[in-house]
Amino acid sequence: MRLVDTHCHLNLPPFENDLDAVIQRARQAGVIQLIVPAIDLETCESAIQLARRYTGVFVAVGIHPNSTADFHPSQIEHLRMMATTEPKVVAIGEIGLDYHWKLSPHEKQAEAFRAQLALARELALPLIIHNREASADTVALLTEWQPSIPSSLHERVGVLHSFSASQEIADQVLRLGFHLGFTGPVTYKNADELRQIASCVPRNRLLIETDAPYLAPQPQRGKRNESAYVVAVAERLATLHQVSTEQMADVTTQNAQRLFGLGEETL
Repeated sequence: MRLVDTHCHLNLPPFENDLDAVIQRARQAGVIQLIVPAIDLETCESAIQLARRYTGVFVAVGIHPNSTADFHPSQIEHLRMMATTEPKVVAIGEIGLDYHWKLSPHEKQAEAFRAQLALARELALPLIIHNREASADTVALLTEWQPSIPSSLHERVGVLHSFSASQEIADQVLRLGFHLGFTGPVTYKNADELRQIASCVPRNRLLIETDAPYLAPQPQRGKRNESAYVVAVAERLATLHQVSTEQMADVTTQNAQRLFGLGEETL
């Protein structure tokens, strides 16, 4: 079984003491590639350093909406430099809107989001989108952006990471060409609505993620998440789509490699 964890924050402090072991457990579970999205300029640098240290680890550079309170357009130049000089940068992310935590004004979040959408368009890189309790505005900005993208992005615009919105929002972003990423919550006992949405997503638009160290699946819920646990997400999606776990692993791996252009390099 070959799996890709398309969203894990292995450069954050919870992994600083045992990262080698975390990577080894991921390999043993069948994970062949990882994507580490940044949340600010500092974690862009640490993610790149991590990707240089391990084969099969790739990076998304971006400024998370909760890190945009002090956003300045000059930060885009830093992102551009990293994205154009580091070959393991495969996406712009994690970017978007977050109205839950209230760590940055909505207007500031939108300013940073628009600027990073423009950068992704310029560099023809797919997006990793964070949307928490901001679905209407997220879809509006993506709808505004999508018609101007280069033809090379038409089949690989990006992913709505750790999808948690409604069926209506799922339908809207699928029409825009996005993939949907699912994490540990799809395994939770009270997540019937999310499972119903996941069951309706075309298989060629599904991605599996951990969002480690967050959102551990049901067997490890409440503990630190890690990339090896992406197997639980694949298993649940396989059940929902009435295929084997191996088939779900194959299709989501192909989706990830096509979307992010990951190539053959493995862990």
